[in-house]
Amino acid sequence: MNSTFVNDVMSKNLLSLDKSTSLQEAAEYMKKLSIGCVIVTDNNNPIGIITERDFVTKIVAEGRPLFTEIKEVMSSPLITIDSEETIWEASELMKEKLIHKLPVKKNDKIVGIITTTDIVKISSVGSDSEMRRICDQILLRMKNE
Repeated sequence: MNSTFVNDVMSKNLLSLDKSTSLQEAAEYMKKLSIGCVIVTDNNNPIGIITERDFVTKIVAEGRPLFTEIKEVMSSPLITIDSEETIWEASELMKEKLIHKLPVKKNDKIVGIITTTDIVKISSVGSDSEMRRICDQILLRMKNE
């Protein structure tokens, strides 16, 4: 059976910002770069993530001021996956942790990100028989839970 690996699908378009960056500044960078999340760092070490969803649920819904530092609303600890894992492993981890964006590590360094959208895109590429095989695998996994 052919496997697709995380490093085949991940986006390398990443934004990392220091934990003291303001929410407004982070949002401005996200808009400028057309990305949906920021890797939060402390002395260039990844410690968390802030996503578009966080802007809705942790910032706007709670009425936080835009000068708030991103460390106040980041999700931490940072959940990651190795670049050599399969997209099936990535989707299982995302399902288990209830997350939609999963930073990818290689040699203890964040090198990319895989999202639920990436997984949907790769699942919809190919022939009808390939799509049927993927659907059958998904149904089999659901049945075994």
